[in-house]
Amino acid sequence: MAHASDRGHVLLLPTSYYLAGGAFAVAASFLVLSLVSPQALGRLWRARFLLFRFPDTARAVVSLLSFAVFGALIAAGFWGSRDPLSNPLPLAIWTLLWTGMTLAQGVFGNLWSWLNPWYGPWRLVIWLTGTSDDRKCMPPWLGYWPAFLFFLGFAWFELIYPAPDDPSKLAIVAGGYWLLSFMLMLVFGYDCWSSRGEFLSVFFSMLARFSLLERDAAGRLSLCWPGAKLLDASPLLLSAAAFLLLALSSVSFDGLMRTFFWLGLYGVNPLELPGRTAMMGMGSTGLVATFLLLALLFAVAILLGRRLARNRFSFVQLAGLLVWSIVPIALAYHIAHYLTDFLVNGQYALVALSDPLARGWNLFGTAHMPVTAGIAAGADAAWWLWNVQAALIVGGHILAVLVAHVTASRLAPVTSQAALLQVPLTALMVAYTLFGLWLLATPTAG
Repeated sequence: MAHASDRGHVLLLPTSYYLAGGAFAVAASFLVLSLVSPQALGRLWRARFLLFRFPDTARAVVSLLSFAVFGALIAAGFWGSRDPLSNPLPLAIWTLLWTGMTLAQGVFGNLWSWLNPWYGPWRLVIWLTGTSDDRKCMPPWLGYWPAFLFFLGFAWFELIYPAPDDPSKLAIVAGGYWLLSFMLMLVFGYDCWSSRGEFLSVFFSMLARFSLLERDAAGRLSLCWPGAKLLDASPLLLSAAAFLLLALSSVSFDGLMRTFFWLGLYGVNPLELPGRTAMMGMGSTGLVATFLLLALLFAVAILLGRRLARNRFSFVQLAGLLVWSIVPIALAYHIAHYLTDFLVNGQYALVALSDPLARGWNLFGTAHMPVTAGIAAGADAAWWLWNVQAALIVGGHILAVLVAHVTASRLAPVTSQAALLQVPLTALMVAYTLFGLWLLATPTAG
């Protein structure tokens, strides 16, 4: 609390105190959980509070409406304002989808399965042609690598490409990706491609495992504990584990690439940035290197834990289950990292959606709404914003320790073995907590 400030203000305590506090919270959570029996945690996580039931019948209609909105946004990208803060397409994709939908998935469950713009058109084509994709599927050897490669391309476009906010360029990329994904859904089947090839569906479905709401096959909606849906999860393929690690490393690199430290490695003066085009090489290298480093550290942590606990499971099985503990870290850091942009650009999105083609319209009555940038600026805003960000990062890591503990208990029924299995992974989480909090505290440019 005493450290709370933004980067334009004097830090009130040495940064080392701030980092040590967050790291201690994560380490202490591991020590406390190691004393709790797996049976007690299992009983707690299995608890459900039934809310109500709703059927799946309206899903195609909702998706068709989402497709219509997506089409209108693509049109706005081509024929609307050239200003990214006045055109609804960049704001809808980078603010409402990439930040807002990520938060919604982590809290409310898999809303994307209803709101994505592919399901409704696919159902319509299947109905009109009278075909079925029951037997269609991707070759097993492909695993989740298509989703991995698409996510890598998405991250590169967002972080490295010189003009990701340019409405017309974004319209070409987004429209082209929709068309390519739709064609692949017709080839491989909707369920197969959306679960292993379409990176947004893969990413959002993984986040939904940690939501507070659960909907079963019968349509019953229930309240549950965060992460409780992982109690009986199957081990992920290595390609899926790589996908999750890429999701975390890319958002972390988004913070790292703006720091004075990173720019100094390449001799770039942070007060005289040369522009994104001149830094594409260092950015591309850093994006890939950050993923490789995180993957290496994760693999080492799994191998060390396996050796310490003398576990009989293979590396692939251990990594495929314990990688789920990375998801709350990725979710927490994603929200913390984009929180300021969401609060400000979310207001710009409301304004732009009322006048998508810059014709003087006021479709939703928000076209003339004043945008209050001060919601994320100044000393008062800095106090609550910094504390929320720090709480998200520390809380996400504590939940990750909980997930790792429950998962390790499945793999090693003896409490001491379960603790030994996750010691190296917990050490990695503590280190990543320090890294995440340091990213919030260190000076940045741009």
